[in-house]
Amino acid sequence: MSRVALVTGGTRGIGEAISIALKKQGRTVVASYAGNTEAAEAFHKANGIEVIKFDAGHYEECAAAMADIAARLGPVEILVNNAGITRDAVISKQSREMWDAVIDTNLGSCFNLCKLAFEGMKAKKFGRIVNIGSINGQAGQYGQVNYAAAKSGIHGFTKALSQEGARYSITVNAIAPGYVDTEMVRAVPPDVLEKIIAKIPRGRLGTAEDIARGVVFLTADDADFVTGSTLSINGGQHMY
Repeated sequence: MSRVALVTGGTRGIGEAISIALKKQGRTVVASYAGNTEAAEAFHKANGIEVIKFDAGHYEECAAAMADIAARLGPVEILVNNAGITRDAVISKQSREMWDAVIDTNLGSCFNLCKLAFEGMKAKKFGRIVNIGSINGQAGQYGQVNYAAAKSGIHGFTKALSQEGARYSITVNAIAPGYVDTEMVRAVPPDVLEKIIAKIPRGRLGTAEDIARGVVFLTADDADFVTGSTLSINGGQHMY
């Protein structure tokens, strides 16, 4: 029986590519989404991957979703914490609500879902957790104190949790993408985007598939000696 994989924010952008790649790997994939039902339904129709709606930053919604998945498909053995939002502003213009929203969704979701999945993984003596960080959590970024703090927190969270999981054959790793050709990045003004690309030694933006290949590697059954690591996939833009 194939292992059950949950990808949060798994119906668009990087998450979509991860969900598709894990399905090709032979996993039973469930992709979560928070708000865009039309896009989620189109994703499901195009790829035959089950979708489920819940707010990854809300513990009770996560608990209900995980219980539903376990009852119908089995416990989640592969967890990819990809859900994320931005609420950018310099700190003088950033409200507490903007801070809380980003911390809860980007970092709090990792706590919620790892906590809910961990006991089941321990019981099965198998688990693969990949948390999606960011180059901006490593290097910082102007106007993103909330986002950079959340993503940097993911890297520390990953290192600590990997120590708890190691004895149970649960690996916990992070991926720190650089600038990836997604809807959000394509919205950047062309002159700004040109300056960003000029700083990438590979001379291009990343693709969602670049990130998905990293996830496939880290979640493989035989990738059991890689844990507590952050895999930077950024075209050489930042070496950390």
